[in-house]
Amino acid sequence: MKILALDSSGLVASVAIAEDDVLLAEYTVDYKKTHSQTLLPMLSEAARMIELDLNTVDAIAVAGGPGSFTGLRIGSATAKGLGLALDKPLVHVPTVDALAYNLYGCSDYICPMMDARRRQVYTGIYRFENGKFCVLEEQKPIAVAEIAEKLNVLGGPVVFLGDGVPAYREELERIMRVPYRFAPAHVNRQRASAVAVLAMQCVREGRIETAAEHAPDYLRPSQAERERAEALRREQSADV
Repeated sequence: MKILALDSSGLVASVAIAEDDVLLAEYTVDYKKTHSQTLLPMLSEAARMIELDLNTVDAIAVAGGPGSFTGLRIGSATAKGLGLALDKPLVHVPTVDALAYNLYGCSDYICPMMDARRRQVYTGIYRFENGKFCVLEEQKPIAVAEIAEKLNVLGGPVVFLGDGVPAYREELERIMRVPYRFAPAHVNRQRASAVAVLAMQCVREGRIETAAEHAPDYLRPSQAERERAEALRREQSADV
């Protein structure tokens, strides 16, 4: 099985091609460029380096959210365009799940954190039990203090990773009462290779979708939607 995977859900842009148990190529960039500038050139270069015929890909996987609204739209549009052009199925992989999967085999609780602004993170709680990837708390937007207290109640050691860690590290250090540590640089951000491996499991289980069916999971309204709702509330209050 050959999977082309994309992740532009956060600050990182990442493309990977995996075939069965071999990672054929991965191109990951965390720099001050928009994903619309980087994602397709990265895909083109990775495909060129391994002489990939895109028609040989079995499915296209994409980190489907949560994350940056703009990043998710870019990743979704790219995956949908490829799926339509190549007539290939899409695999929607939850962003936070894929981030946690970077730490395959870790015996600690795994808590990825993506900065969701407004003193919240997109996060979840995960663990590997007898080699099986277990989702203990599904991805969601939540206050840092709330997820930290959940981890304190669980009682075991925790590994934190993701771009939310630098933003809220001091708060975590103040709240955490159980042993914890922070993942090192090579596994602490999104990687399309993790999206690809999780996607293979999804394909085997029949959890695929068409390009037309795919839509990202934002998990909460965009800023524009929140501002519009607030403006409507103010208008309604003024009319009363």
